[in-house]
Amino acid sequence: MDQHKTTAGALQTPMTGPINNPAALAQALLHNPGATQALNNNPTAAGNHGVTHKPHLNNPGVGQQLISYPGVGQQHINNPGVGQQLISYPGVGQQHISNPGVGQLMGVPGSGQGSINKPSTAQALMRSPSDSRALIRGDRGSMLSMSDDNVMMNQILTTHAPDGREFDVRPLLYLVEDILNRATQHVDFLVKGTLDQVELEERAQAANHIAMLEALTYTIDRIACELSYKALGGCDAHATTTAIFNLLSSYTWDAKLVISLSAFALNYGEFWLLAQIYSTNQLAKSMAVLRQLPSLLEHTAPLKPRFDALNSLIRTMMDVTRCVVQFRELPLKYISPDAPALATAMTHIPTAVYWTIRSMVACATQISSLTSAGHEFGISTTESWELSTLAHKLRNIYEHLKQQLNYCYKHIEERMDIEIYQMLLAIFDPNVLHIDNMKALKALIYDKDDKLPLLDGATKRQVSLDVLRRKNVLLLISSLEFSNDELAILEQIYNESRIHATRLESQYEVVWIPIVDHSIIPLPEEMQTKFENLQSTMPWYSVQDPLVIKKPVIRFIKEVWHFRTKPILVVLDPQGKVVSPNAIHMMWIWGSTAFPFTSLREEALWREETWRLDLLVDGIDPTVLTWVKEEKYIFLYGGDDIEWIRRFVNSARGVASASRIPLEMVYVGKSNKREQVKKVTGIINAEKLSNAWQDQAMVWFFWSRLESMLFSKIQLGRGDDQDPMLQQIKKLLSYGREGGWAVLSRGSNIAVNGHSSTVLPALGGYDEWKINVAEKGFDGAFKDYHDKLHDAAHPCCRFEFPNTIRIPENMRCPECPRLMEKYTAFLCCHDEQGIPGSLF
Repeated sequence: MDQHKTTAGALQTPMTGPINNPAALAQALLHNPGATQALNNNPTAAGNHGVTHKPHLNNPGVGQQLISYPGVGQQHINNPGVGQQLISYPGVGQQHISNPGVGQLMGVPGSGQGSINKPSTAQALMRSPSDSRALIRGDRGSMLSMSDDNVMMNQILTTHAPDGREFDVRPLLYLVEDILNRATQHVDFLVKGTLDQVELEERAQAANHIAMLEALTYTIDRIACELSYKALGGCDAHATTTAIFNLLSSYTWDAKLVISLSAFALNYGEFWLLAQIYSTNQLAKSMAVLRQLPSLLEHTAPLKPRFDALNSLIRTMMDVTRCVVQFRELPLKYISPDAPALATAMTHIPTAVYWTIRSMVACATQISSLTSAGHEFGISTTESWELSTLAHKLRNIYEHLKQQLNYCYKHIEERMDIEIYQMLLAIFDPNVLHIDNMKALKALIYDKDDKLPLLDGATKRQVSLDVLRRKNVLLLISSLEFSNDELAILEQIYNESRIHATRLESQYEVVWIPIVDHSIIPLPEEMQTKFENLQSTMPWYSVQDPLVIKKPVIRFIKEVWHFRTKPILVVLDPQGKVVSPNAIHMMWIWGSTAFPFTSLREEALWREETWRLDLLVDGIDPTVLTWVKEEKYIFLYGGDDIEWIRRFVNSARGVASASRIPLEMVYVGKSNKREQVKKVTGIINAEKLSNAWQDQAMVWFFWSRLESMLFSKIQLGRGDDQDPMLQQIKKLLSYGREGGWAVLSRGSNIAVNGHSSTVLPALGGYDEWKINVAEKGFDGAFKDYHDKLHDAAHPCCRFEFPNTIRIPENMRCPECPRLMEKYTAFLCCHDEQGIPGSLF
C-alpha cells in the first residue's frame, strides 16, 4: 500500500493514546506524512476509494486553498493571491508571518485574506483558567451582539464553492448518531450509576463506507483540531465557524454539516469514552488524569444542569443535520427544485448549517473549559444559559425546516400516489396480458420482498405472495365492519367451493383485503383489535397488516372496482385478469354452485333461472322448500304493521278454508327496522298467527340475496326493463321498503307479488272471484282479481340507493313504464343495529 495514503487509522488516532491532547495532536499532524501529506502528494488518493471529492491542495490560484506545514524553527511567509485562503499550523518556536487583507475576515474573497492561526502548544498551555473564561465570555458577547444576519450569511455564502462532486453522507451520519446518542447518555449514567445499554444497529461497515471514511479522515481530523484549538484558545466563535466553512468550501451543504458533526463527535465521544472506562482501564486512567477528568467527575451532580444543556443542544444539532440530509435525499423525480416548499427550505439551509456548526463550536468551548479549568468553571449557570439560547435558536430553525420537509413529503407522496394509480390502471387494463398474476398481486398488496405480507388462515403463519402464483384468486375486500352472519355464510360457501375446485382440478384461493382509514396512523387500539379478531376467524388468507394496502390502491379499489362499505369479491384468473368485478352477488344467490365465480358463469346461471319461490328462499329455510315439493299454497309476507298482519293472516286463513286448499304462511320481516321486526315476530309467535323466521340472520340473508339479484343484473348490463324477472325483483324490494307485502305461490310457481294496499283488498273480495277458482284454480283466480285492483291503484314505488353501491344512471318503475325521478334523500330508520350488510 502507498505509504502516503490516508487510512482508517488516521480516523482512529485521536481515540487512542496520549495524542488526545489537542496540542500533541497538532504536533502529530505536523509530522505524520500519512495524515497530512497523503492528499498533498497524491491528490487522486481519495478517488481511489470511490469518493468523488478531491480538495485543491497544489498550485493555489483564484479561489483555491493553500495549506502549509512549516517545520520546527522555520519561518513561514506567504502572500496568498486574490481569493486564496491561507491555513498555517506553526510548530513550537516557529515564527508566523502572514499578509492578510486589511479588516477582512477569513473566508471573504479579496486581495489577501485573514489567515487561520492555531496557537502553539506553549501558548495554549500557558493560558490560565481565568483568561480562558474571559475569552469564552467575551466571545459570547460578540455572538449575541451580531444583529445583522444578512451580513454574516453573505460572508458564509462567499465560502461556498462546491465542485459538483457528491457522496452519500448517510453512512457517516449513522456512525455519528451512534457516537452522540451514546455520549449524551453518560451524564445520567454517572449520576445514577446505571445506564440502559441498547443494542444499536451496526452500520457503516460496508467496504465502500470504509473507503469513504478513509478518504474523509484527513478533513475530519483537521476540523476536530480546529474545534479543539480554537475552543482552548478562546477564539471568536464566528471566526472559528467561518474557518471551518473555508475548509469545507468545495462540499455541499449537507456534507459540510455531517463532516463537521463527525469532527465534533470525535472529540466529544472521546471525552465520554474516557469518562466511562477510566476507572477500569489503566491507559484510560492516565489519560483521564491529564485531562483532569477524575476531579471533574467527582462533581458530576452539580454539573448536571450544564451537561443537560449541552446534550439538549447536541440533540438539536443532530435533528437539524438529519433534516438537511433528508432534503438532500428527496427524489427529484417527484419534486422539482422550484417547488415552493423545497425552494423555501433551500434558502434557509445555509443559515441552518451555519448555526449548527456555530453550536458545535460553542459545545467544544464548553467541554474545553471543563477540562482546562476544572469543575469550578462549570458551577456557573451563565454558560448553560448560552447553550440554551443557541438550542432555542437552532430549535426554531429546525421546526421551520421540518415543516417545509413535511410539505415536500406530502407533495412527493401525492405524485407517487398518482404514479401508482396510473400503474394499476395499466396493469388491470383488460387488453393487457400477463404471464402470471404476480405483477397484479404485488401492485395491489405489497411489491417488496423484505417481509411476508399474508397470513395463512389455516396455519396462522405468515407467507409470501408466491402461494397465490398462477391460481384463481378471490379478493375479498371489505371494511372492518364485517358481520358474523356474513362471515358464517362466506365460510360455508368457501368450504363448499373448495370441494368443487378439487373435483374440477382447479386451484383457487381467497385473500381478505381490509380497507382502513390511512389518515389515522397508527391504527387506534380498538380498530387494531377489531382487525385481529376478524382475521383470527377467517380460514383463508388475509393481509398481515391493513396499512400495507397503499392509499392509491384504495383509491383504485373505490373508483374502478366501486367499493364503498359493503364487501365485494373481485375474482382474478391465474394471469391476474379480472374475470368478475364483484362475485359477492352470485355467491349470495347461488352459493358454491356459482364456482368458479366468473362473469361468464354468472350469465349462464341467469339464463337457466326463472322467477320462482325456490330462487327467493334457496338455502335459507328448508321448511319452505318442503312445502314447495308438496305443491302447497304458500304466502311469504312481511311488514312491520302488526294490525295489518293480523287482518291479512285472518283473511288468508278464512279464504283458504273456504276454498279448501292447503295454505302455509311464513313471516320474513323487512329489509330494515330490525328491532321492530323482532317485536312483530314475537307477537306472531305469541298469538300463533303463522310461521315466522326466528333467526334475524335468515331475514338479513333473504333481503341481501334479493338485493344481490338486482345488482347482479345491473352489473352484467342485463338490467333492461323488458326483463320480467327483474321487474318482479324490483317490486319486491320496493314493497319491502314501504308498508306490508305478500307473495303467493303454488309450489314453486309464484302467482302474485303484491303490496299490502292491494293484497288485503283482494282477499277481502273473495266473494267476487271465488266463482273462478274451479276454472282457474285458487292461485289463478286470486291473481286475476288482484291484478285488476293493482291496475286501478298503483302503489308508489321507491328505491333508495345509499352511496355504498354504484347507483344506476336511470331506472324505470316496475309498476309502470315511466322513468323514475331521482332525488337526494336523508333517511333515519330509528334502528341502532339495523340489518347487517343491508343495502337500505
